[in-house]
Amino acid sequence: MATRDYAKRGRKPRAKGRKAAAKPAFPWLKLVLVIALIGGFGYFLWSIQGASEDQPVTEAPVVVPVPQPTTKPSKPEPALPEKPQETWEYIETLPEKEVEVEVPKQELGGPYQMQCGSFRKQSQAEAMKAKIAFMGMESQVRRTTGSNGVWFRVVLGPYERKRVAESERHKIQRGGINGCQIWLWN
Repeated sequence: MATRDYAKRGRKPRAKGRKAAAKPAFPWLKLVLVIALIGGFGYFLWSIQGASEDQPVTEAPVVVPVPQPTTKPSKPEPALPEKPQETWEYIETLPEKEVEVEVPKQELGGPYQMQCGSFRKQSQAEAMKAKIAFMGMESQVRRTTGSNGVWFRVVLGPYERKRVAESERHKIQRGGINGCQIWLWN
């Protein structure tokens, strides 16, 4: 049984008598149909142009109800009381009033610190400190010993206001270090 290699076979040569695909004919029937529809719509608009002016407008006769006389004299209805005159006192008294509000004095939370990393190895903490230094900020590496071992924390600060710390954190985020947290200074 012979195997055929379809990939190397290539294309069949074109027959010399064969023509390229013919262009489709222009849709004359559709063009005539569209022109007829537009013309019919125009004739319809022209024919109804003054139709409303030709017909006279007839008005319906106005029927006025005549009150029926009652056989029994009824009690005269009590007259409505006069509309009370409204008095607005607050217009005159409002400028004289003064509202006192106690605003508690905002206490400063104290100095803040920003921690950008906590590592088991000092070399990793020093690498992050260097990266922060290239951004133009000064950081510190602190060694802390806790119940789960020794950690090396990368800390920036102290900051007097939290807003200043937030500004520094945004600068560090633009530099590619995410996850910095702001806490009160311990």
